Amino acid sequence: MTNAASLSYAESFAAENPVPAAARSRASELGVEPITNGAGATLRFLAAAIDAKAVVEVGTGTGVSGLWLLEGMRPDGVLTTVDTEIEHQRAAKQSFAEAGIPHSRTRVIGGAARDVLPRLTDGAYDLVFIDADATDYIDLLEEGLRLLRPGGVLVYDDALHKDRVADPSARDAESVALRDLGKAIREREDLLSVVLPIGEGLIAAIHRPE
Repeated sequence: MTNAASLSYAESFAAENPVPAAARSRASELGVEPITNGAGATLRFLAAAIDAKAVVEVGTGTGVSGLWLLEGMRPDGVLTTVDTEIEHQRAAKQSFAEAGIPHSRTRVIGGAARDVLPRLTDGAYDLVFIDADATDYIDLLEEGLRLLRPGGVLVYDDALHKDRVADPSARDAESVALRDLGKAIREREDLLSVVLPIGEGLIAAIHRPE
């Protein structure tokens, strides 16, 4: 069983540079809960491992996860990030500018994912990262997979939800929704999936359509 010291070591293994740290401070000011340092490093690793050029993010926040993704993507890669909160996106744009990210590498779209994702191109993306309301997660599964190229990666944040998902007695809406999502992903023959116990947990799945 992994203990707290080992989890802390895993979280701090990859150092966060000053720009995401500043974005994290903005998140605190705005009441946004960004991904952890370890989860960010995992996103960077996944983006680099698949040589990602086109990524979709649902849940811009203040740009913490976007900065990690951009660091792992190809130098000419473009991040399309979607959020309902314009104030959060304004803060994210500031974070991207501070990092020296060219405007051409980010496409920031305001709106609900259920409205925005259907307008994006089928099979045009290498990675889709979803960090939004957990009760909406399963509704975004088909759209996320539609956007991915064969071999693309789908990632959801908050897979463990403060250890409540693993507790059958936890019947809050978010925990139930996350269990349902995990079951739906596990049962799909076109997905190769894993739960990573980093941060609040990540569900990652490789799309392998026939």
